[in-house]
Amino acid sequence: MSDDLCLLPANELRARIVRKDVSPVEIMRAVLARAERLQPELNCFITLCGDEAMTAARTAEREVMAGAPLGLLHGIPFTVKDLVNTRGVRTTFGAVPCKDNVPDHDAVAVARMRAEGAILLGKTTTPEFGAKCLTDSPLFGRTRNAWSGARSSGGSSGGAAVAVASGIAPLAIATDGGGSTRIPAACNGVVGLKQSNGVIPHSQVHDAFGNQTYVTPTTRTVADTALMMQAMSGEDASDPWSVGIPRGNFIEGSAPSGDLRGRKIAFCLAPRGRPVAADVAVAFRAALARLEDLGAEVEEMSPDGFEVEPIWRAINHTAWRARFATLAADHGDVLSETFMKQLALATEVRGVDYQQAMFDRTSLFRLVQTLLQRMDILAMPTITRTALPIDQDLFGTIEIDGQVLSDVRPSWFPWTMPFNMTGHPAVSLPCGFGADGLPIGIQLVGRFRGDVELLRVSALFEASQDLLGRWPGVDG
Repeated sequence: MSDDLCLLPANELRARIVRKDVSPVEIMRAVLARAERLQPELNCFITLCGDEAMTAARTAEREVMAGAPLGLLHGIPFTVKDLVNTRGVRTTFGAVPCKDNVPDHDAVAVARMRAEGAILLGKTTTPEFGAKCLTDSPLFGRTRNAWSGARSSGGSSGGAAVAVASGIAPLAIATDGGGSTRIPAACNGVVGLKQSNGVIPHSQVHDAFGNQTYVTPTTRTVADTALMMQAMSGEDASDPWSVGIPRGNFIEGSAPSGDLRGRKIAFCLAPRGRPVAADVAVAFRAALARLEDLGAEVEEMSPDGFEVEPIWRAINHTAWRARFATLAADHGDVLSETFMKQLALATEVRGVDYQQAMFDRTSLFRLVQTLLQRMDILAMPTITRTALPIDQDLFGTIEIDGQVLSDVRPSWFPWTMPFNMTGHPAVSLPCGFGADGLPIGIQLVGRFRGDVELLRVSALFEASQDLLGRWPGVDG
């Protein structure tokens, strides 16, 4: 019974709580038991909030029985990536120097989840400050893929994706600065959305005006993503991109209604010169065929203009240097070699290089806008091969179908970074499995602020295949 509860989506848990078929206490006991059983194997949490979560669940149960008004997520467990502030619960940023940091306030997204009745289960793993596509840190070690302990969970929101994929929690708050939600979503076979800039306020970002990082939802189903979006979206004074954006009708608007007739989808397998594994290409083409079966008109687009590694490097590495140079000088002995190498790269970027990258970012935005004036959705593989080995080095090589490549970032996830910079909504959806039995993801990109319609298309695609019944072979 308890594990059955862990395998239910948040929408179903919500309905059962409202009907009084199940108690928030029963749900919390089930997910805490599963977390404690799987944590030694998966290592997806930095902190579990068992006592606090049970206390909140008992309060939620009393409110249900008293007939009190219930929030959208009343009694439903959720996790928060350890980059995102949680009041009274340590937020380490995955870094040893911050291991005892306890915020006195919630990030806006967390506060909104709590306001709707969701209950914090724990803080999920991240590499130091979310600075790479793999989830490991000197503070907690490595987070393993939900489907294979020999593979990486991806990153930087690896803990969030693994917690959801393994049935520990139905909802997870993650972050995405260059693919950090979508990469682990693809690696672990879950839904990872990076919404349009400003749709969910980011109250912790340092450069709000030049922002390309996002606080995001990770779930197993599109409908659960819509639930989180409904809870977390809406303007907040802390985020200038959010001002003036009305809260969308995510729940009703993103239901899998109708079909895709009249919708045009442009696709591309990879930017020019970037290889893609054969099994990823096969799954991607099958996914396009399903979109066509739903009525969409599908056509190939040019790969030119999407080689963004130099732009991303100039913008992100200088931002990291500005944020972390003092920390690194004071605590370099307890920070990872990889993190220190990334900071060192920023010393090579001049001020004019940074400004040119911002000009190029604008050109990229206009390129995507031009495409989406004629097309409704863009489609591409989320990552170019399945999850990397558990001991992967960010500065090492990766292999794609026997070809050894020297640069992990543009070789493995060339398609995620562009849409952080342009601000368009992009979602990774499960679309099959590789020859190694690991999940494969397709990325769909919508029009700027077209998040509701992107989720409707995603829900239709999800319903067109039979993947939700497949779970990784974790204990329980």
